[in-house]
Amino acid sequence: MTVTSVAELDLPRIGIGCNAFGSRVEADRVVEIVDAAIEYGAAFFDTADVYGFGASEELLGAAIRGRRDEVVVATKFGMDVQGINGPDSVIEGGRRGSAAYVRASVDASLRRLGIDHLDLYQLHTPDRSTPIAETLGALDELVTAGKVRAIGCSNFRAWEVVDADWTARVGEVSRFVTAQNEYSLYNRAAEDELLPACASVDVGVLPYFPLAYGLLTGKYRRGAEAPEGSRLSGAGQRRRLEGADWERIDALQQFADVRDLSLLQVALGGLAAQPAVASVIAGVSRPEQVVANVSAGAWEPTADELDELAALRPKAPNYVTYAT
Repeated sequence: MTVTSVAELDLPRIGIGCNAFGSRVEADRVVEIVDAAIEYGAAFFDTADVYGFGASEELLGAAIRGRRDEVVVATKFGMDVQGINGPDSVIEGGRRGSAAYVRASVDASLRRLGIDHLDLYQLHTPDRSTPIAETLGALDELVTAGKVRAIGCSNFRAWEVVDADWTARVGEVSRFVTAQNEYSLYNRAAEDELLPACASVDVGVLPYFPLAYGLLTGKYRRGAEAPEGSRLSGAGQRRRLEGADWERIDALQQFADVRDLSLLQVALGGLAAQPAVASVIAGVSRPEQVVANVSAGAWEPTADELDELAALRPKAPNYVTYAT
């Protein structure tokens, strides 16, 4: 049952981000999404205690009831959830990586999900006030107890991933097998340090926001209004469209056009093929999006096409350096 590498989790190329469950997506629609994910081979569900302050976990748990063996369930802890994990979750100084908080959080998540173990349990954000050895030690207890199969981190910097791996190996405790960070073919900052670091210590990357808030869906055009009802049509999201780097988007669209591909295929299939990527987490609000994402993610670029995609990344400024 215990997992020592991300390969053992057997993750699909495309997973389901559950951020909207319980906020923009109601219970009946969650069931439809879960049905589609199981049917089309994307039954990896990534949620968190902070999503809807427990509502996402509750709705996902209800939707997978009776089908636990057909799905991979991941959740996260470590952000401010306003005490929903019980009185023991109020830790002095906000130390949400502390051993006490880890123990309280996992039990609360398991209750909301209605399951007896998690496939993947992730620290949602670094707790720099708690030694990583303490957090890893507590997580290792959960693995030993059978409450968790594997552990991961989220929003860690490259050096923090490597430091955590070294700490786990020296302490002979369970190590992070995944790192979940923002990464897309629009925002490729993770390629500078995070991906090489993860590859070097055998940590699988789980990109979130792979469609760059919708900019890589193909719905939006330079100088045009966002389609009515689309994610970027709302007042709170309009700034993303107004500030978009269209040179970058157009380059990816041209890459897609010459191959008779959709931008969605390039965005998801191209990202899934990047080194160290274990599965691409795409948030959905409708079952049709599950089907579309799985279909798009099935495109596999050749080695030459990967090189061409790499060349589309904007070049960093040139700096003159001098030997000393």
